[in-house]
Order: sequence, then structure tokens, then C-alpha cells
Amino acid sequence: MPAKKTTKATSKKTRSTGSTRKRKSSAKRPSFLKQFFTKLMPSRRFWWSTLFFLVLSFSAWILVIDFQVREKFEGKKWAIPARVYARPLEIYEGLLLKPDALKQELLGLGYKPVKKVSGVGQFAISGSISGFTAGNSKRNSQRYDIYTRGFVFPEGEVKASRYQVSFSLGEQGYRVSQLQWFNPEADQFLLRLEPKEIGSIYPRHGEDRILEKLDNIPPLLGQTLIAVEDKEFAYHHGISFKGIARAMLANIKAGRFVQGGSTLTQQLVKNFYLTQDKTLGRKIKEAIMAPLLELHYSKAEILEAYINEVYLGQSSPRAIHGFGLAAKHYFNHSLKDLSVHQIALLVSTVKGASYFNPWRHPERAKKRRNTVLQLMKNDQLITPAEHKTYSEKPLDIVKKQALSLVEYPAFLDLVKRQLRRDYRDEDLQSEGLKIFTTMSPTIQSQTENAIKKRLAAMNKKDKKLQAAAIITAVGSGEILSLVGDRNPRYSGFNRALDMQRSIGSLAKPFVYLAALSSKQYTLATIIEDSAVKYPLPNGTYWEPKNFTGQSHGNVLFYQALVSSYNQSTAKLGLEVGVSQVAKLLQSSGLNRDIEPLPSLLLGALDLSPLEVSHLYHTLAADGVFTPLRAIRNVLDVESVPLQRYPLNSEPRIDTELSYLMHYNLEAVMRKGTGKRVYQQLPSTLNVAGKTGTSNRQRDSWFAGYSADHLGVVWVGYDDNKPTSFTGSSAALPIWSEIFKHISTRGVTNNQPETIEYYWVDSVNGLRSLKECNNAILVPFIAGTQPTEKTDCDYVYSPINRWLGN
Repeated sequence: MPAKKTTKATSKKTRSTGSTRKRKSSAKRPSFLKQFFTKLMPSRRFWWSTLFFLVLSFSAWILVIDFQVREKFEGKKWAIPARVYARPLEIYEGLLLKPDALKQELLGLGYKPVKKVSGVGQFAISGSISGFTAGNSKRNSQRYDIYTRGFVFPEGEVKASRYQVSFSLGEQGYRVSQLQWFNPEADQFLLRLEPKEIGSIYPRHGEDRILEKLDNIPPLLGQTLIAVEDKEFAYHHGISFKGIARAMLANIKAGRFVQGGSTLTQQLVKNFYLTQDKTLGRKIKEAIMAPLLELHYSKAEILEAYINEVYLGQSSPRAIHGFGLAAKHYFNHSLKDLSVHQIALLVSTVKGASYFNPWRHPERAKKRRNTVLQLMKNDQLITPAEHKTYSEKPLDIVKKQALSLVEYPAFLDLVKRQLRRDYRDEDLQSEGLKIFTTMSPTIQSQTENAIKKRLAAMNKKDKKLQAAAIITAVGSGEILSLVGDRNPRYSGFNRALDMQRSIGSLAKPFVYLAALSSKQYTLATIIEDSAVKYPLPNGTYWEPKNFTGQSHGNVLFYQALVSSYNQSTAKLGLEVGVSQVAKLLQSSGLNRDIEPLPSLLLGALDLSPLEVSHLYHTLAADGVFTPLRAIRNVLDVESVPLQRYPLNSEPRIDTELSYLMHYNLEAVMRKGTGKRVYQQLPSTLNVAGKTGTSNRQRDSWFAGYSADHLGVVWVGYDDNKPTSFTGSSAALPIWSEIFKHISTRGVTNNQPETIEYYWVDSVNGLRSLKECNNAILVPFIAGTQPTEKTDCDYVYSPINRWLGN
């Protein structure tokens, strides 16, 4: 039936259609897992965005690194410590100088004694001084042949030159009799030795270096570095793949790590920009920085930076960087003065400064040096003959003890204090300043040795006895030596600057000078040495006694100071006025307030040795006050003068009064408490000075001077307990030991026109005659001499008997 057919057809069609739908649905719909992972997978757009972000980030990182490379390389590359130098020894004909002092100076500078001078930094001695006698010209034949090193002084550069110095012995000691020169560029009238470097003011990280310009670097050094460390330096762009391959092959053959593939540029990057960590991140950064450095800077600039940066050794806390300082560290030479074998040794330390340390491992260092010499020969930098010659040479390094960084801590302490008046600490630690001081290494050594020797003799069992000393040049006020502890290498409490101790009888000359200034006293005035009882505001009495406990009655003014009588000094000071004595101390250089108590007259005043030196320098310099100084010049890193510390002087005491005090203090040394000085000094050397002993002998002082030098010495205990010594038994022997070795002239007073000499009686102070008993010759300011004459008791002599007297 039609209707049924239609229904059947429709039903079939319907089934057919449903089946088709199912198949279509099965093709369009993925499985659940496929749908899940499809949702997780990023789109192409995401990948492109991520790639763009990574490239942008990497580019930004490269730009940051590039900025870091350029900023540091073009800016201030290094913090350079300030270098501190001693005074240079200047030698000229007529100079008072002992041959042994010159030898000591040369050895201290690292000059090498040889039989025949052939190069810079050497000296030879001919002749002998054992037979020297004054006026014996045949025996005065000792000569020094010296080849100086070049140096940039504050006044300009001085070239290395050869000189011959001849000595003769006269009445005042050894003098330079002749100065000969052998180089056209040499100064014909002055031999100037380079100053000794006595210390540095370091940044906290302890790195130290001497910057060298490529123009001043020996070409052989750069050529050797390239031959040994980076043969492809001129051709690569920071990284040498050939060098890496060669190193890998060498390491594989050896079965261990024997060679690195880093270029000089990579080594500079590692040391200059990065840490020493052996991490993948650091190596990647190094591989990026090296080509950037090559991109911006020339090979010459990179090589110069490397030569100044590379680590080459350690000296206590100081890290030795760069070949300029390494030349000083190992050989005490400037870089330009190094010989071939010395350059080879420095280059060999690049491989491992500790492993090839020439002091600790001399054989290992020499073997490595000779390997470098072999490479130099292979690259035709030296000839086979030179290779043979230099391979047989010793290491030629300086002695290890010559490298001490704390050799003069007390003197450097004073230098730093004076520098801080004008410079910030960060400038002193980083700007490479050159500080030229006043210190004499020879006199400093003599001062140290005298303290060590004499303290050992005073008290062999008790090591707590301490000492301090300062030696100053009279006139200029330059401090030549300073010791602040019995151990001169001790860098703690500086007694020369910071200790405050009672000066005792060192105050007495100023009491007598105040009396002379009043014009009421002369050196021949009679003063009384008797008991003193001075009432104090608290109802008690000041009753000073003489050291021996005895009174001496009437004594001459000058004799009271010669014998250091306490009672006569107290009476004199009270009559003159304690306030007048205090004012005189201040005008003579004491920069502090002083309470005018009677005890001041006998030295109840706590001062440091430096303050005492100021006072006594005014006496020694004919009444002219000069602030004592330890610095002459300051130069910047390019040796351009920054500041001078000129001589500033001001007359404070009349010359005629100074002349009288010289006379009195010379008498102290000839007849009084200082006379034991001539157990060590020649009798022909006139010196002046004063001993000082504080209450209960807690402090032993001596302050004395010649025409050229002033010395102040203190001895005592830190806890202020009494000692068994006086000024003449402890401090004076140290002073004498120092001055025994110093080339100095005796005090030669320039007599003012207003000074006249008269014979007086040493008992009553009246005018006398040369032929009379007790007659002494005394200087007076014209018009103040005694007019009354004594009854002359003639000295019994053949001439007087012949005259009928």
C-alpha cells in the first residue's frame, strides 16, 4: 500500500540519516584526553610572544652588561692607596755624613753591594775607613761608586745616574770631600737617592698597585705576556677557539688539567669585573663581557689594564696587583729598570702567585722562570745566548723582611694625623696620593737600636720598662725619627704622641729664662738655695726639697740650673711669678691652657714627648718657634703637586736671651747633671740639654740638642709606678747612644752684638780676672755685667810669681 511504502522509506531514510550524523559527530569530536592536551598547548601567537620577550630580555641584559663594561673601564678603575715616602738623602760636597750611614741608607733602599758597578741599583765600596785620622789625606781614601735609580720627585723627574762619592775625616767628623758624576743627564752638584717607601694608607679591601702607562712599560714585558699567556691575542675578539681547542688537547694528553684556554681579555674580565667563583653563570658572563670589551677598546688599552690589574702576590694583608708594584715587591726596582730574567720571573707568577712564590718555593719559582725564558727564546724575544745567560742567574729578589708594612707605625701615625687636617680618609685610601715625609730612615734606625740596646742594659728581667723618643732637625722643625714603644713595630698606643707624663726638671730652663727676661737677673746673679715653705689656698704648704735633701746656700744663677736645684728654682720662680713662667711656656710652643700653680716651676705638668719637642726646639732654634712637621709635599697620582707644607717660623724669644740659655744648658752638659754624655760623645762636640726626673722617679726625661738635631727621650712604666732611674741614668744614655751615631755639628752660638763676656768670681758673682781663683768667663747682655770687683786671690803659677804677685 502506498501509505506503508512511504512509511518504510521514511524510516529507512531516517536510519540512514542518523547513521550519517553519528559518523560526522565522531569525526568532529576528539577524545577527552585529546581535548585536555589541546587546551594545554599554547598557540603559535604565544610562542612568538615568548620568543620576542626572551630576545628582548637577553638584549636588555647584554645592554646592561655592556654599560657595566664601559662604565668601569672608562671611569676610575682602581682605588689606589696613598704612598708614604721618607725624605730623600741628598749628597753634596761638604756634607757631614758618615760612610756607614750611607751604606745603611743604600741597603735600606735595596741597593745591591757588588765588586764592580754595572747597572742600576748597585753600589761598590773601595778603600777603608779603619785607618782614618783627621788630616791624614793618604788614609782618607774610601769611595762609594753608586748607580742610582730614577725617581719622580716633587721637583721633577731625576734619571738614573752613576756617581762616585769620596769621604774625608775632619775635626767635626766625616765629610763628603768629592762628588763625581758619569752620566750626561746627572746633576753635577747633587746626588739624590730615591726616598724609601715607608708605608701606605690602604683601602679596606687591601688591594695595592702602582699604575703604569703602556708607554712606560718595557715592550719585552708585553711581548712575553702574550707569548706565555695568549699567543692569539692580536687576532681574536676576546675568545680564542683555537686556544680552547689547544688547551683541551693538552689536558687530554696529560690526563689532568694542565692548561687553560682563557685569553688575556678573559683573564682581565674575570679579575676586573667578576668573582673567582667557578660557576656556569660566571663563565657565560665572562664569555659575553670579553667580546664586548674588545668591541669598545683597543688591544693596547686592554693590555695596559691587564698589566695593572693582574694579581701577583701577597704581602701580609696587602694584595700585590699589577706589574708596577710587583717589580717593587720582588726586586725593589721600578718596572722600567728590570732585567730580562726579572721580567720572566714576574710573568711566571701570573700562573700562580702563591704556588710560585720565590721566597717560599725558590726552586719551583726558578724552574717556572726558566720555562718562561725558554718560551721567550722560542718566540725569538731573546737570543739563545741571552737565554743561556739569564737561565743561570739567581732569582735576585729582595729579602723578605724588607717588605714589612708596619715598619714605622708610630711615625706613620703622626703622618696620618697631620694629613687628616687637609684630606678625607677616602681620598687617602683611593686617590693614589704620594706623601713625601721628613723621616730619615738612618736616624730612625739609630733611634730604635739605641732604645733596644739601652733598655736591655737597664733592666734585663723586667720587660715592662717603656720608652719613647723623637729626633728633630733644628731650624726646619722636621721630625726625623719617632718611636712610641720599646718595640718599634708595635702599632698600638703611641707614647710619643699620646702619653701625658710629668716633665719634672725639663720645666726649669723656662723658669730661668723667664727670670732673665725680666732684666733683673744675670747668669752671675746670686740666688738662694734654702728651704721653701709656700702657703697654699687649702691651708697646706708647698715645701719642695732638693734631690739630695741638702741645701746649698747662696749659689750663682747659672750654677743652680747646672745642678738642677729644686729649692733655688722654686724661690726664683716665685719671685718672677708663676704666671710669667706659664706665659713663656705657651709662647715657646705649648698649645694648651696652664694652671699657674707653684708646682709648675718644678715640672708638675703632664706633656707628651711631642709637646716637649716643640718647647725645646724653640730653645734650640735661637728662640724661633716653628711648628714641628712630618710632611714636606703631597702629589697626586700623576705626580702633580697638590700641597706643600712650608716652613712657618716666628721669633718668640730674644736672641740675646737664647744665647744666654745656650750657654747655661751647655754648662749643664759639661759640669752638671748631663756630664755623663761625654762618656760616649767626643769632648769636642758641644751639646746643650736638660735632664728631667718627676716625683718619686716615675719618669726619666732628657731633652738635648746640637747645632743640627734635637732629641727628646722618655723612659718609665705605663702604670706610673716609680723606677730606680733618674733622667741622667735612663733617658740620657739613650739620647747619647743616638747622637753618637748621628752626623751632627756641635752648638756654635752666633754671638749677638749686645752680648759681652766678663770674668766673674764663681762664689760671689763679682767681677774678677782670668788669673784669679774661682774665675769663670760668663756672657752678659751689655750693661748688665757686675761692676763691683772681688778681691782677687791669684792662682799660684810661675807667671804670677815672676810678676811678683
